[in-house]
Amino acid sequence: MTAPTGPRGDLFDPGCPTRRLLDRLGTKWVSMVVKLLAEAAPEEIRFAELRRRMPGVSQKMLSVTLRDLTRDGLVARRVEPTVPPRVHYRLTELGTSLEVPLSALRAWAQDHMAEIDVARRASEV
Repeated sequence: MTAPTGPRGDLFDPGCPTRRLLDRLGTKWVSMVVKLLAEAAPEEIRFAELRRRMPGVSQKMLSVTLRDLTRDGLVARRVEPTVPPRVHYRLTELGTSLEVPLSALRAWAQDHMAEIDVARRASEV
């Protein structure tokens, strides 16, 4: 199911909805969460497993990232009523479509990281 597309905003306008979405999606944590959930699809991953597989992410940052992705309709959240509750996540169809561009961006970064490192070192001299 594809939602109707509206007019495109002005990316240079701070109030532009597209700009706000790109601000949320452009983080390393979003890219990692989407990658892990895409690899697991159609299965779910529990919160604790996501955190274990994302070295350096704090519990709070992972919670905020997952909450935002859920609010944006990219991730589905399921809670098992146990003590303590078990929380599971999976990509929605919309979230799965995000993996393609994020994967391309990750590949570009890996292909060009050495060049970028050289440029950064040269600029620090």
